[in-house]
Order: sequence, then C-alpha cells, then structure tokens
Amino acid sequence: MTLYATGARRDELARLKVSDIDSQRMIVHIQAGKGRKDRDVMLSPVLLEALREHWRGLKPKTWLFPGSRAHTAPCPITSKVIWHACHQAALRAGLHKRVHPHTLRHCFATHLLEAGADLRTIQMLLGHHDLEETTVYLHLSHRHLSATVSPLDALALTGTGKKDEPPGDA
Repeated sequence: MTLYATGARRDELARLKVSDIDSQRMIVHIQAGKGRKDRDVMLSPVLLEALREHWRGLKPKTWLFPGSRAHTAPCPITSKVIWHACHQAALRAGLHKRVHPHTLRHCFATHLLEAGADLRTIQMLLGHHDLEETTVYLHLSHRHLSATVSPLDALALTGTGKKDEPPGDA
C-alpha cells in the first residue's frame, strides 16, 4: 500500500523512518533516494490510517518497517523482504501476472497522469532529475487517449467535407 500510495522505490520504502511521516502537513519525506536526493510526496489519508494501525501493532521506534521476523530489529527490513511481500500480496489478490514493487511505482505514475496530474508534478514525486526519465513510466491507457480532444475540434470550421463522402485518409 505504501509503495503504491507514494511511488517510492523499494529501497526508499525500506529506509522510511517513523519521523518521515508528517501527518500535520500530510506528506511522506523520502530521504536519500536515488541520487542521494530527498523529496516529499503526498500522504494519503487512507495510507495514514493504515500506517497508524501498523504503528499501534508494532510500536516501531526508528524504522517504520523494522527488520527481523519479530519486526524488532534496530535496522530496517531489506528490499528483498519488500519484493516477497509484494509478490505474496499479488498471489492473495489472485493476480496471475508477475507483480514487482516497481510495478506499483509504474501504476502510481500512470494513475496520477490519468487523474490529470501534469508531467512535471509526477517527475518531482518520482524524484527524477530529467523529465525524460519520467516518460518511461507513463503508459497511457486507451481510456486516457480516447478522452483527449483533438485541437481540430476547437476550431469553428464550416463547409468541411461532403455528406456522401466516406471518411478516408484526407
């Protein structure tokens, strides 16, 4: 849930601290992401409630997701643990395709675009230096493409075409 709600990479998720969750400003602070850069992403109210429930159950001190089987280690979980958790969640959901943690990052970016977010905002949320990096993640759905209006439709044209003429490659 945290991967999808934040667009974090699995290493970034593993290193999240309890103090990185800012419920006053409704942001998640991701420290030292790829390229050793910090960034802030939105904190969904749904995610906040799930994280609070998680916290009440484990009472982690430093790391939001502490390591070891008992989740009490003074170090965070590994990115491999996140990979396995994602894989198991996909199986429980009945998904037959392979789902990786990075799949959720792709979905985060694509769903933001479909909801109307601009590329620059998505770039910042993903922590990309170059906008070209961001476009790799954005696979437009057919629904999004068909909802896009051609600039031709905004023009007030008269007398274009004949009624009995079939459409073609004009």
